[in-house]
Formats: sequence, structure tokens, C-alpha cells
Amino acid sequence: MKASDLDLPRTYQQEEAQQILQLAFARQTEEGELSRSQLLEIASELGISADCLQAAEQDWQQQNSLTQQHLAFDTARRQQLHHRIGRYSIFNIFLISWDSLMGGNVSWSLYILLLCALFVSLDAWKVYQLKGDAYEEAFQNWQRKRQIKRSLGELWESAQKFWQA
Repeated sequence: MKASDLDLPRTYQQEEAQQILQLAFARQTEEGELSRSQLLEIASELGISADCLQAAEQDWQQQNSLTQQHLAFDTARRQQLHHRIGRYSIFNIFLISWDSLMGGNVSWSLYILLLCALFVSLDAWKVYQLKGDAYEEAFQNWQRKRQIKRSLGELWESAQKFWQA
């Protein structure tokens, strides 16, 4: 027995054992992918029932789906912000140009520019605020709107099929 083996604890907490197994598993897996049968075999060797593994797999799929939806929501919000910034920029360039052409100097258009900058800043703050009740409420609203659009699209397709038949 090695001297270093004597220094290791004889028991581990569940979280510690899970972390050690994850590290060992990551080192052992060279291909990076496992088949479902391999996953079942590993679970069986660890004493995890097929039902427990299936429930964990379903939980993982739900979490992964929710994570993907959050990423899509965040991307959509950033795209909307970029469109707003573009519109504000075009609008303010027009006003500043008009103001400078009319009076030779820029005066009143700067107030509008500052007001627009305030609105853009508030929009950016909301878009990049990724936690909290306001974020979750906006996410829920976005999900509802997507579901309504999807349902209306399916209804429209059904109506078109009905009228074509």
C-alpha cells in the first residue's frame, strides 16, 4: 500500500463521491459520447435502477430545454436592443443634421439625443439583467407569446388544409 493511500479518507459524503466519480469519468471517456446502453450499464454498475436513471434523464432533458429557451430569450432580447439602438441612432442623426442645417449649430437636438440615450440605457440595463423577478416575468411572457404564435400557426395551417381539401 502506498503512503499516499493512507492519507485518503475512508468515507466520502455523497457530493464528494459524485465529484470524484465525475472527474474519473471525464478522464476515462476519450470519445466524449456515450450510447444509452453504455449509460444504462454504468448506472447498473453504480447500483442505480433503470427507473431512477430514466427519471434523471427526463429531468435533465427538461432542464436542458429550459436552458435552451433562456438562451433563445436572451438572444432575442439582445437583437431587439440592437434594433432599437439602430433606430435611435438613425433618428438622432437625422435630427442633429436637420438642426445643424437649419441654424448652423446643434442646439435643441442634443436634448432629444440625451433623452433617447436615457431610454436606450434603460433598455440595455433590462436586457442584460439576467436574474430576478422582472427577468422571470419577461421570460414567462415571452414563452406565452411564442406558444400563442405556435398555436395560431398550427390553427392557420389546419384551416388552409381544410379549405384546400
